[in-house]
Amino acid sequence: MQAALRFVLLAFAALWVGIAAAEGPSEPMLALRSGSVVSVVDGRTQEAAVTLPYHWDRMHQGRPGEARFTLPFRMAETPAEPWGLFIPRVGSAFDVALNGHVLQTYGDLARPHGADYAKAPIYLPIPAQLLHPGENLLQIRIRADSGRRAGLAVPTIGPAVPVRGSVFAPAYAWRFTGSVLLSAFSIVVGAISLGLWFTQADTAGAGRPRRESLYLWAALAEFCWALRVADGAIREPPLPWVAWGVLMTACYSGWAGSCLMFCQHLAGWQDRAGMQWLRRAVAVVFTVPVLACYVALTRAEPFWLTGWLALEIVAVTAYVLFFLGATLRRPTAARVLVASALALTLVVAVRDWVVIRVSDAYGDTTWVRYTSLFFGMALLGVVLMRFRDASAQSRDLLRTLAVRVADRERELASVYGHLERAAREQERTQERERILRDMHDGVGSHISSAIRQLQSGHASHPEVLRTLRDSLDQLKLSIDAIQLPPGDVQALLAGLRYRLEPRFASSGIALEWAVDELPLLPRLDAPLMRQLQFLLFEAVSNVLQHAQAGVLRIEAVVAGAAVRIRVVDDGVGFDAARVPRALAQRAEAIGATIAVQSRPGHTVVQVDFA
Repeated sequence: MQAALRFVLLAFAALWVGIAAAEGPSEPMLALRSGSVVSVVDGRTQEAAVTLPYHWDRMHQGRPGEARFTLPFRMAETPAEPWGLFIPRVGSAFDVALNGHVLQTYGDLARPHGADYAKAPIYLPIPAQLLHPGENLLQIRIRADSGRRAGLAVPTIGPAVPVRGSVFAPAYAWRFTGSVLLSAFSIVVGAISLGLWFTQADTAGAGRPRRESLYLWAALAEFCWALRVADGAIREPPLPWVAWGVLMTACYSGWAGSCLMFCQHLAGWQDRAGMQWLRRAVAVVFTVPVLACYVALTRAEPFWLTGWLALEIVAVTAYVLFFLGATLRRPTAARVLVASALALTLVVAVRDWVVIRVSDAYGDTTWVRYTSLFFGMALLGVVLMRFRDASAQSRDLLRTLAVRVADRERELASVYGHLERAAREQERTQERERILRDMHDGVGSHISSAIRQLQSGHASHPEVLRTLRDSLDQLKLSIDAIQLPPGDVQALLAGLRYRLEPRFASSGIALEWAVDELPLLPRLDAPLMRQLQFLLFEAVSNVLQHAQAGVLRIEAVVAGAAVRIRVVDDGVGFDAARVPRALAQRAEAIGATIAVQSRPGHTVVQVDFA
């Protein structure tokens, strides 16, 4: 958008340089001011002498019709070089003839409300052979449509180079090229404002995002003005004339009303209860001109629109004076900038109303289209200043938020550190309690059994020794469990083999080891690994104490999605109608299924878990 804005400003600079370069010493040219006119209005024909300019709406009260102008001029001799004809304004449709030869026809003179050629100045080349010494006659026929500023300004005829370069080129640049560039500038400003209105939304509150209405009013004002100014470059409107004329009036009123609402938001008055009446006044003052324009065009009575535009100017003047007073009381850079543009635009608008709508002058163009450039620049300046302030405020808020977030993160990190230390301490306490509980239930139980055996006097030495060895083995396994990796069943079995293999040898039991490579089981944490260790120790201890076996086989394989561990012996067996309680409880604790098969010579304890 900034590149587009720079392009428009450079184009305006080039336009100004071109106009200045076109001005310079001019060769003798003839201004054709006097002649005769034959007009036809409402079926009545009148012939009269005429002195240009000729303002059709003033001469015929806005009634449509036709006219033929005859403008004589004398020449001393036939020129040796081509000549040119410059007409500042003529229309709506017309043709030009010189000494009976038609030079050019613009539009259809027989079709009313067609193309409008009064919007841009006209240049026609004139072949030198059409001019002759003595009396020459230039004839211009026009078709005048009501409300389209028809008529004929003072034509200028002379050598082609000075007429085209010194007279036509500046006029064309101001009226046609200037309109295009002004329209482009307004579109750029409107697009910037509309983009800011869409993107700069406050989403802090509940519901829909709240947008800054100042940007929206600036966009509406500039888009309305872009279309209104572009009319100066549109000879054939895309709509029928009455609809197009009403649309142009609506754009003019929409621009003025949007500018006033922009000023309301700039001053911060939009939410004041005492200012609510202004919205209704704006709706009335800037809507009625549309109706007045429709009446004026359909009834061919321009005074309806002229009168209401006068009331509109009065209303705008009152508001501008009020805004200027408020600006003087509480001046800010934005207010002063907009107030200055408002005052200048209002003065020029009054001049345009007098010259275009009231006076008999014809050929002049509106100045407000050019002074609106200053108001558009003021709008753009205010919008950019607001955006800059909003961006700075957002950056400050982000910095403040970042500082607060950093402080809160430090607080949370400190709290988390305390919680983590407390959790680790609690975990260590629970682990100590678990170890003590296991030692009490396992080692303590075995030592208590050995004491009772000795106190009874009936236990044999081998029995007491076996009980003490079980207690020692369980103590070693409890120590091993402290550093046992969670889920590593293979390491658990290896530790069990390391601790109990000497017992097997001293008891005359051959150990067969059939353990495959097992995967880690993450769900088996330290307490569950301890339960599995006790379960296997319980099964092996039963073999050592009661089975009278010669061979003990430990198997571990992966069976589908489960790990299966089997403790197999060839001992005397036992009644396996019900799984021993100690084994069942530990299997349930780790979420495993346990199955026991026993007969003399073959006993199997099988544990399956996922």
